[in-house]
Amino acid sequence: MTKIEDIQAALCDRSIDAWLFCDHQHRDAIAYRILGLPESLMVSRRWFYLIPAHGEPVKLLHRIEPFHLDSLPGNKRVYAAWQELVERLREMLSGVRDVAMQFSPNNMIFTVSVVDAGTVDLIRSFGKNVVSSANLVAQFEATWTEEQIRSHFAARDSIDSIMAAVFPEIGRRARNGGTSEFEIQQWLVDAFRRDYLVADGPPIVAVNQNSGNPHYLPSSEHCARIGEGDFVLLDVWGKKNTPGAVYYDISWTGFVGHSLPDRVREIFEIVRRSRDAAIEKVRTDVGGGKKLCGWEVDKASRDVLAAAGYGQYLNNRVGHSIGTEVHGNGANMDNFESHDDRELIPNTCFSIEPGIYLPEFGLRSEVNMLVRKGSAEVTGRIQQEVVLI
Repeated sequence: MTKIEDIQAALCDRSIDAWLFCDHQHRDAIAYRILGLPESLMVSRRWFYLIPAHGEPVKLLHRIEPFHLDSLPGNKRVYAAWQELVERLREMLSGVRDVAMQFSPNNMIFTVSVVDAGTVDLIRSFGKNVVSSANLVAQFEATWTEEQIRSHFAARDSIDSIMAAVFPEIGRRARNGGTSEFEIQQWLVDAFRRDYLVADGPPIVAVNQNSGNPHYLPSSEHCARIGEGDFVLLDVWGKKNTPGAVYYDISWTGFVGHSLPDRVREIFEIVRRSRDAAIEKVRTDVGGGKKLCGWEVDKASRDVLAAAGYGQYLNNRVGHSIGTEVHGNGANMDNFESHDDRELIPNTCFSIEPGIYLPEFGLRSEVNMLVRKGSAEVTGRIQQEVVLI
């Protein structure tokens, strides 16, 4: 099937009459990726592309830029004056009731909601029901091919091996004069290079109170020492350096010493239960054929933290979509920063990473889950206790 046929099949599956793409000056990068349009186009005038669930697509372009959509199938129409634009759009949408657009009610899924409010108003003025394309975007942007799934497991094998080695390395250095967050970060960067892994940034190595900042990043100028009695958080993400490869993204924690402080053990146990509640929610619902949305996974995890009295210490979503970018364009596990009602669909992957971030230290445990048709799995090692370094 062609991409257009795949889109039409998806529209039929969701009982949506059409998907309307539109752009001006590259505002909608999603449209360019899904339709396979070159990003080098000079788009000084608005264009529209309507893919109906049945029948031939329709293009609408300005008369001075009539060739921008020539790579796509469909009947071409042109406009110049704004009155023509309005009338041609009205004609294009005749017979359409529900039309998907890159829009999210109340801007809840803001990474998808890129069509401006005025354009949505215009389409609604024709009596059309504008619905969110969020689940369609996830289907065409966040699902993995079998080759990409293999690349994820290849990245997992390399990163899990590196993580197994980095904690003894921290211990060796701590016993021989100490080390620093930056030095361990650079050790990880070198290990990535040897295993042909790439990432959009260096890993996080955070000690004690620095680990309480979820996006802390050490540098050569600003980093803490690591030695006896220190709590260490490592957040590591990467993918194989091959075309189309996808990410593996995990977080582990350790403590430099012979015995774990009771406070660290207590917080880890709560975070572990929160993580495992989310994992079980996904496994059970997907395995039972139940429709499951990202916000429901966040809630299952966050409820555990709240019941333990630590709900206010997680001020970010529980997980994010993973793809060729570490933060993908599928469902996030989020009922906090947004109410993500996108479905968990087969061949998509996401993180589950609840945490408790206190002034003295922050602790999270992160795993990746891959959804298949009728099943879901954690793709890598699952930390069951804080590593004694």
